[in-house]
Amino acid sequence: MPRQTVTTPNAPSSPLFSQAVKTGPFLILSGMVGSDPVTGKLVGDTIELQVRQALTNCEAVLREAGATPEDIIEVGILLAQPDDFSGLNEEYGRWFPDNPPARYIARLGVEVPGLLVSIRMMAYVN
Repeated sequence: MPRQTVTTPNAPSSPLFSQAVKTGPFLILSGMVGSDPVTGKLVGDTIELQVRQALTNCEAVLREAGATPEDIIEVGILLAQPDDFSGLNEEYGRWFPDNPPARYIARLGVEVPGLLVSIRMMAYVN
């Protein structure tokens, strides 16, 4: 299957990774953090603010690829601090109030000053 990279200026980017890769009907998003795509700075120091921005960044990549949040089949979340679990769920629940996608949560392995969360996704785009 051919592989197509997806890029948008509306989400953080790096020369070290593609924001997303589409192959066949599958769209795989790289881990997005809670940084502003214009300034590159984290949007705040709370888990809720960073989750909101990370999901906003994911949504921008989804839309660039022709997908919507309803197409998401899996979400992977890496938390820097396990104590942020309830704050994560509070914001996450606003984005996926009904029929949420499959989800896993693990601990973020690297320590980046101020970074609380990284969120990746897989979507089925038919």
